[in-house]
Parts: sequence; structure tokens; C-alpha cells
Amino acid sequence: MPNATQDACTAPADDVIISIRDLKKSFGDVEVLKDISLDIHKGEVVVVLGPSGSGKSTLLRCLNLLEEPTAGQIIFEGQDITGSKVNINKVREHMGMVFQQFNLFPHKDALHNVMLAQMKVLGRSKADAERIAREQLDRVGLADRADHYPSELSGGQQQRVAIARALAMEPHVMLFDEATSALDPELVRGVLDVMRELAQGGMTMVVVTHEMGFARDVADRVIFMEGGVIVEEGTPEQVFEHPQNERTRAFIGEVTA
Repeated sequence: MPNATQDACTAPADDVIISIRDLKKSFGDVEVLKDISLDIHKGEVVVVLGPSGSGKSTLLRCLNLLEEPTAGQIIFEGQDITGSKVNINKVREHMGMVFQQFNLFPHKDALHNVMLAQMKVLGRSKADAERIAREQLDRVGLADRADHYPSELSGGQQQRVAIARALAMEPHVMLFDEATSALDPELVRGVLDVMRELAQGGMTMVVVTHEMGFARDVADRVIFMEGGVIVEEGTPEQVFEHPQNERTRAFIGEVTA
């Protein structure tokens, strides 16, 4: 797949949608992120790889302040969102996130799961929220499941409802934190297909995943983390075929063997 953006090293500064500078995160005495600096460009798909405990999910959760950084800056669309006066709820309206668990309301059907945040957070009318919810459910291939409750849906279908819910908020960036890791293998493909379509449509995405095929096919840039630092980054071809760091080579060898 051709890169959706210019190479990260040559793209102009005004193309940057998220700029991370010297980001640190500690839990007690444990330093999980150590001076992370990274720019993410509009329309770019960045896939973050690494072993368990490397800091991948913590990095993602810091981007919308679900985890509060210990130090450093996160600048989103020109605004330092780590500043004391930031309205993080307004920021999150433009930064959708999909988790490992689906977090759907069990007592609401798929349609109303996708409608609720639109009405509560964005103040949309019920009619507008329903129209957009149906559009997004159709987008993820679930138009015929709108009246189904989570207990009546497979795990993959529930995750696609969660993606539709995030898309209904019209985010500028989508964050995916191991979105397929809780799914049975046969259900993974449907979710990855939706993510591929989003990438092809130009959505800016930061994806933490163990799905190597997705990373190879869809990423504009692959980042490998270990021990709270970025060990290596580059195009999928560079990282998968010609890794420069010994730890990256070992990791790629293990997961692709």
C-alpha cells in the first residue's frame, strides 16, 4: 500500500497532528515511558509493536490523557493538551479510542450504543444521532444488527460496534489499543478489514497490535518499543526486512517464525 503521507522525516511541520516531546510516565518507582519523542502526521497510520510491558498501551493512553504523563508534552492540533487549563473532554471528542474490551452498554442495542455519546457529548438531536449511527453501523458492516444487544453479537461484531461508536463522533485521530487481542482468531479478520478501510480512507491512526500482517500491509510507519523507549522506527519494509537493532531482529524473528 502506498504511503498515505509523506515520509515522516520530510513532511512539513504543519502536517503534524500529534507531537510528543520528552514524554515520561511512571507508576510509583517504575518508569514505564522514558523520554518518548514522536511526531504523527495527518493521514498517517503508525503501528506500535513491542513485547508485553514495553510501554505501548501506556503511550497510547497518554495521548488522550487516560493516563496522566509524569513529564513532557503532548501537542494535539497545535494545543498542548498536558497544560493545566486544557478541556480534555473537548480534546477527546476529536480523538477516538478503541480498547481491547468493547465497553458496550449491555442494556442498549447496537444502535443506541452508537447514539448515546453523540447526544450526551456532542448535543446532537436524537434524529441526527440515529441517522449517523445507522451510517456508521453500515460502514462497519452491521446495518442489519442495529437492533441487536451486545449479548446477541459475537466479539468481533461488538468490537465493530465500538469502532462505529468512535467514528460517529467524527474524530480526527483514531487510537486502537490491541483491538483484536480479546477476539477468537476467526473473528479478527472482520475487525482488521474495517481498520484497513479506515486507513485507505485517510484516517490518522495509531495502532498498538500484535497483528504483523496488518502492520506490514497498512502501516506507513512501524515503531518498535522495548523498556519504555522507541528502539527502532521506519517503514514496514525497513523494520520487518532490514531491522537495524538486534532486539528488533529478535522480536520480529519470534513473532513471524
